Amino acid sequence: MKQILKTLLFTTTFAVALWSCEKVAPLTVYEPGKSVVLQASATTIATKTADSLSTAVLFSWTNPQYATSDNTVKYVLQIDSAGRNFSKAASMVLNGRMSYAFTGRELNAVLLGFGFSYNVAYKIDARIISSYGNNNEQLTSNVLTLTATPYVIPPKVQPPTSKKLFLVGAATIGGWNNPVPVPTQEFKRVDSVTYEGTFYLKGGQQYLALPVNGDWGNKYAVANNSVTDLNVGGDFGFNFNDNFPGPSKTGMYKIRFDFQRGKFTVTAVPFGMMFVAGGYQGWSPDKAPSLGSIKNDEDFHGFVDFGTSGSEFKLTSQPDWNGNNYGGTATTISTSGGNLSVAAGGYYLVRANTKNSTWSNYLVTGVGIVGGFTGWGGNPDVTLTYDSGNKVWKTTFTLASDSELKFRFNSSWDVNLGDSGGDGVLEFNGDNLAMKAGNYDVVLNLSNGGYYTYSFTKK
Repeated sequence: MKQILKTLLFTTTFAVALWSCEKVAPLTVYEPGKSVVLQASATTIATKTADSLSTAVLFSWTNPQYATSDNTVKYVLQIDSAGRNFSKAASMVLNGRMSYAFTGRELNAVLLGFGFSYNVAYKIDARIISSYGNNNEQLTSNVLTLTATPYVIPPKVQPPTSKKLFLVGAATIGGWNNPVPVPTQEFKRVDSVTYEGTFYLKGGQQYLALPVNGDWGNKYAVANNSVTDLNVGGDFGFNFNDNFPGPSKTGMYKIRFDFQRGKFTVTAVPFGMMFVAGGYQGWSPDKAPSLGSIKNDEDFHGFVDFGTSGSEFKLTSQPDWNGNNYGGTATTISTSGGNLSVAAGGYYLVRANTKNSTWSNYLVTGVGIVGGFTGWGGNPDVTLTYDSGNKVWKTTFTLASDSELKFRFNSSWDVNLGDSGGDGVLEFNGDNLAMKAGNYDVVLNLSNGGYYTYSFTKK
């Protein structure tokens, strides 16, 4: 045993001695380089569409004089909006090159990528970071500040020559009726290639965008509305075949059309909803009228036609029985309360506040138009008639002279509606409507809880 240990010890010692005597080649040590000096062929760049394939600016730089071959040197050309210290820079890696010429198209893409507006001059910074191919010995050049102006490139989809855009379809308040109610279903023109608007849309329905209100001759649509997730955005085009698929759930949505890229987006806007399910409509939340909270602040209201007799009902937080279901007393609500009720049939304004756990109902016996032309109540209101088939209130009347007016209920100021934003959407106690003299067809739509619209169509 001792002999074995001696042998192992001798072998190990010999091996260590051989390893210790082996010569190791010296490591390669590169000499430090020098920061390059960056130059540009122009300091003010304002190319046009016709110059897209021509050189807009030539960047060139000096040799950093690293110890390796020039072909292995790595250069990173960076461009950013001036003053950002290259925190959001567009970068290009150029191995073994000491210059780069940007075409008008390439530089324009960089500028637009920064969110710059067309035909507006901006300051941009440019620099070079040089290094060995393995990123060692990074050196930064001087910073050049240039003035560059992005040009308008032809949009992928031709914007409406009318400079207007309208929403139509079963998903909208006005349905497929054309012309559509404005401004409720009119987009806002953000710029020459962008339109957007916020609309109340009915779940599971479809829509189109029209460049001319009242004209079916042209439309903006999609090529194939069976594409997955197209209801939240995707590609669109001029006179494509298929309608846009609407959101799956009823609510408020912002629709944005980007004609430059040929893209549209649909984004949900917070909007609370409750459903009035009861005996008057078969206890079916999915088919029940809704109350809405346009501010999404737990204060809900809506108009409900309970038919010819009284009814018990509950308020549900979703169009089924799987959410919070509210019952209660004559004035309070809770998720453990019994059925709510109205004693008699009729058309009611129903309010509910889930924060305060309260509710109320107001029987509507008449809807009218009041204003300066009636002495603000000194003379009878213009009466609207309920169209139960279309769930809207209608009338035709002549306004002899220009006048301000409002909608009110039961010839009383207890409940009245005006338009504070001038956007075609009514609010309780809102601003007066200013109308010109004329003969009008009037439609008042109260069927979408929390979102009430109107139209005055001159005959």
